[in-house]
Amino acid sequence: MAAAAAAADAGSDPSAALAAAAAATSTCAHWFVRRDPPRPTSLSRQREIPSSNIDLHSAHCARNLQKCEHCGEMVARKLMDEHFNESHAPVNCTLCKEIVTREIWDLHKSEQCPQRIVACEYCEFELPAVELHEHQDVCGNRTEFCQTCKKYVRLREWIGHEIQCHANANANANASAQTSSARIIPEREVRPPPPVRPPRPMHGAQHKRLLFTIAVTGIAVMIGSILFQREESF
Repeated sequence: MAAAAAAADAGSDPSAALAAAAAATSTCAHWFVRRDPPRPTSLSRQREIPSSNIDLHSAHCARNLQKCEHCGEMVARKLMDEHFNESHAPVNCTLCKEIVTREIWDLHKSEQCPQRIVACEYCEFELPAVELHEHQDVCGNRTEFCQTCKKYVRLREWIGHEIQCHANANANANASAQTSSARIIPEREVRPPPPVRPPRPMHGAQHKRLLFTIAVTGIAVMIGSILFQREESF
């Protein structure tokens, strides 16, 4: 449109009119698929074509492009087989035996196939997706012992219980810590040491036994010395 306005402003100047016409462009109406590695084919956007060449370009597109009957895209005739094999060729799923098109094959394998292998969120046991719902209904009703609150909790309720239980435990711990820090601990009472008792006096019987022991010991020493002197004299 800017080029057309320039041509109008040029008036009767032939050179200006030719320049404006050369600068004018039109959009090719074909959406076509072109070769673009690593994918064999990929969709290209509409192209801006000089208005002077639009008729020739349209004839070229009509001769070299073909509309895909599956997706409606304009595909180069020489790439039509490649485009079909990449996007629309049927694929037989070996798990569920369903036939799907190539373009949704990845989605089918990861999310749609009923026989794809998935893991239970409670026990991580792997099983076909078609059996997962029934398995988790049973598995989620199993219980485990919560060490924080000392109660048995169902696995399906474990995450919510753990969040709530731990939050309450942390709140109680903080409250206890604040109470302990605010409480004044009384000093220990200093008790005097126990009195030292004097030695107990000996009774009469004990005193007599002591004297008897001393006397016997003295007699034994005297007899020993006498015997020793006799042996020396002989």
